[in-house]
Amino acid sequence: MKTEAAQLTARLAELLLAAGHRVCTAESCTGGLIAKTLTDLAGSSDWFERGFVTYSNAAKNEMLAVPASVIEDYGAVSEPVAAAMAKGALSHSRADFALAVTGIAGPGGGGAEKPVGTVWIAAASARQLVARLYRFDGDRADVRDASLIAALELLLDTMASE
Repeated sequence: MKTEAAQLTARLAELLLAAGHRVCTAESCTGGLIAKTLTDLAGSSDWFERGFVTYSNAAKNEMLAVPASVIEDYGAVSEPVAAAMAKGALSHSRADFALAVTGIAGPGGGGAEKPVGTVWIAAASARQLVARLYRFDGDRADVRDASLIAALELLLDTMASE
């Protein structure tokens, strides 16, 4: 997993540097894992702008301007919240791309409609917003690691379509 994440991060860094772009993250269930992985690469200060760890609903509202009504209506683990997190991260940073993750890593917190392993990931730029639903298996660490890889892949796909 670490090798795959490092390879994806290197690709991402190369593309961001070539275009003169920067990225930011807005993380809930991954708790800063994506930002940590990105900043593990030496020189990341040239393309990593900032990271938001918005684990609580209040943090999503206060730091990213995710409307409380959206969280109440759809739940924190939902497409509208992931999308609002990505948009909020862009508007509260100087980044060109934002990556947002919200999900249920477990072992508790899941239900019939949103079981453990349910994760929404969104990638945004000024031109587009893409949000995808994922269902990952495994324990808490497995869900978080799978979310990291999926998030990096989604951002690379989003950047390629710019």
